[in-house]
Order: sequence, then structure tokens, then C-alpha cells
Amino acid sequence: MRKPLIVVLIVVLVVLYASLFVVQEGQRGIVMRFGKVLRDSDNKPLVYAPGLHFKIPFLESVKSLDARIQTMDNQADRFVTKEKKDLIVDSYIKWRVSDFSRYYLATGGGDISQAEVLLKRKFSDRLRSEIGRLDVKDIVTDSRGRLTTDVRDALNTGSAGADDEVATPAADDAIASVAKRVERETNSNEPAINPNSMAALGIQVVDVRIKQINLPTEVSDAIYARMRAERESVARSQRAQGAEEAAKVRAQADYEVERTLAEARRQALITQGEGDAEVAKLFANAFSQDPDFYAFIRSLRAYENSFKSNQDVMVLSPDSDFFRFMKSPSTTTR
Repeated sequence: MRKPLIVVLIVVLVVLYASLFVVQEGQRGIVMRFGKVLRDSDNKPLVYAPGLHFKIPFLESVKSLDARIQTMDNQADRFVTKEKKDLIVDSYIKWRVSDFSRYYLATGGGDISQAEVLLKRKFSDRLRSEIGRLDVKDIVTDSRGRLTTDVRDALNTGSAGADDEVATPAADDAIASVAKRVERETNSNEPAINPNSMAALGIQVVDVRIKQINLPTEVSDAIYARMRAERESVARSQRAQGAEEAAKVRAQADYEVERTLAEARRQALITQGEGDAEVAKLFANAFSQDPDFYAFIRSLRAYENSFKSNQDVMVLSPDSDFFRFMKSPSTTTR
């Protein structure tokens, strides 16, 4: 009796375990029976919130959908501005699922890659059209983020219609085709959603950001070359101006040096002249008191100047007055 009871208990536990499923926080669940999605009274797929739920074991399966905010990086692409100038724009998008039943049907069972393909096409076309309405200055100085805000709102609400100058026909046609298929499958009586908006796919764009704006390589190289040439021209001009100023400073310094030296030489000559005059005056005063001594000193100086040239031959008369102090004292007395 125990073995059949144990078998029954095991079967009950297995069935109970297979009947339970858990939807994790940050996810939503869609239940499929025999490969078809369970729907509510409005013919919409049943969406299960996070928590513990029941299903028919072995007949129903659960498909989990990510309810968190997704980030889609876009490859840097070339865009043309209003003045026909090329820009390389690098951007990204943050989005999330706003209508899980619609999203599930539009993406072929919640395939995130299909959603991002449609979103990327719509975003690229819309951003291209918006940039085409602006010039480079408006794009670069868009401090309030008007460009990205307009793109985000356009993705969420779709084009305004015939009055909207920005059109994205290629992406609109693809999204509208998917939206029509979803409407046919649900047969919903709710107010129609703009088939050109991401809401038609059950997606809400949370944020749009531009990471970087660059010029194409060929344009950047030309601009850098021109800037380099301009800087080199300015540098040459400043070097020439500096050399001119340096020459002026050196000339002024040389002038000041020569003027200072000339003034010093003049003062030196004046001082020397005054000194010579004072010496002459002193000699005159001294020699006036003893004329013979003065004559003797003058003769000694004459002898010194005559013999310092190392010439030992002089043609003079022996009776010349030049040698009178070289004679014996007895012969020089008068």
C-alpha cells in the first residue's frame, strides 16, 4: 500500500510543480497553450505581472518578456545639415515595453532584435530629417536638448501628418505594416494608435542622447590643416614682431651703454685734467721757491725720456747745456 501512495504523492507533486510558474521582478509573462497565446475577453494576450501564477501543466508554457529599460547603441552615421555640411553623429536610445501584448505580437513573440530593427530605422530616419532642418551651429549649441527631445516625442507619437515637415516614409511604412498585422490579430475596439509611432509596437522611447558629434575625416583634416596654417602664420608674425622689439631693445641698450661710457670718459678726462692742473699748480708753487732745483728736476726727466729708448748714441756738443748736470759740481757752478 505504501508504494502506490508514494507514487501518487510524487505524481501530485510533479503536477503541482509543473502547474506553478514564477514571473521575476522586472519581467512580464505570456502563457501559450498548444503554441497559441492565451487571450482575454478583448482578444488581447494575457500578461502576467511578477509573482507566483498557475498554468495547466504540460499543455501550457510561459514566455518571459523583459520589462526593464533597454539601451540601444547606434552606430555612428553620417548626417547632412541644413547648409549641406556632413556630420558624424554617435547616439543611443533608451526604451522599454509599454504594451506587452502588442509588443509580443509585433515582434514575433517578444524578439528584442526585431523591435530594435524597427526602432533603429525609425530613429535614424527621424534624426536625419531633424538634423536636415538645422545648421551646424544650432546642433552643436543645443544646450537644452531640443533636438533629442523632438526626436523622442516624434518616435512616441509619430509624425503629425501633412503639416509635419519632417517625414520618414521608409520607416513609417515598415512600422505601419506591423501595426496593421497586430490590429488584425487582436480585432481591438480601442481607439486607433498612430501606426507611425513606436506605440503601435507597444514600445515607449524613454530617452534619446547624442554621445558625440564629429566632422568627417576628410573635412577634419582640411580644417586642421587650415587651422595649423593660420596658427603658423600668427606664430611667424609674432616671432617677427618679437625680433623687431628685441632689436629695438638691444639698440636702446647699446645706446645707453655708449652714452654712459662717453659720459664716464668725459668725467674721467675732466677729473684727469683737474688733477693735472692741480699737480702743475703744486709743482709751480714748489719750484717757484727754488728755481735751480726745478731746473735740475726737469733735466732729470729729460735724461729719463732720452735714454729709455735704449739708444746709447747721441750727437751733441760737449758744451751743450743739456749735459750741464752730468758734469762735475765744480764745473757747473756759476
